[in-house]
Order: sequence, then structure tokens, then C-alpha cells
Amino acid sequence: VQLQASGGGLVQAGDSLRLSCAASGRTFSSYVMGWFRQAPGKEREFVARITTTGPISYYADYADSVKGRFTISRDNANNMVYLQMNSLKPEDTALYYCAAGLSGRTYSHEYDYWGQGTLVTVSS
Repeated sequence: VQLQASGGGLVQAGDSLRLSCAASGRTFSSYVMGWFRQAPGKEREFVARITTTGPISYYADYADSVKGRFTISRDNANNMVYLQMNSLKPEDTALYYCAAGLSGRTYSHEYDYWGQGTLVTVSS
């Protein structure tokens, strides 16, 4: 599986941004797709993940720091996963990575494939 993240940029606090991740491979729907982020000088941290649970049903969960502001979604027909980020804060500034794993949860080592990262900068 190859992953390509995009959509990062420079925004002001309170703005919104949508990240996209394009995946290759014919078994995309089988993978748990996650978003992680890494701020300068900090460890990579879990942001959100989404699992396909049925033909058109999904399960998603979020880090407490983004719950209620970020929404993860996926389009299995087009091998895409998205992260809609609303009410952005300066502390959301980080390099955002999409990741894929057959049993990924909230730890980065649980994911087997990683995109290259897309930078989100939120100014105050």
C-alpha cells in the first residue's frame, strides 16, 4: 500500500482545513486508516482512525484533543481517506501523516504503511 497525503497549509486559528490521503492497492477497505501528527520537538501522536465495519458502515475514533473538531472519513471506492479539521488551534500545528494497518489502533507501531506527511500550520 502506498499513501500520499495532501491538503496541508497555513491557516489562522478558527479556520478549517481538509486533508486527503490517496492510497494504492486493491484491498484498501480492509485496512484501518489513521491520521497521526508530529509537532516540532514532540513525538508522533494519534489523531483519528477509521475502520470499515460493513458495506457502507464505518467506525471512527479520535484523540481527546481533536474530538468534536476533527472528522475522519473514507471513500473505499476511490481509495481515499480524509480528515476534516475545524476550529483549528495553534497547537494543531504539526506534520500530519496518514497511515494504514490491518489492525491499527492508536499507536503508530500498529500501522504498516505511512504517507510522507503534509504540514499544517495554524497561526494565532
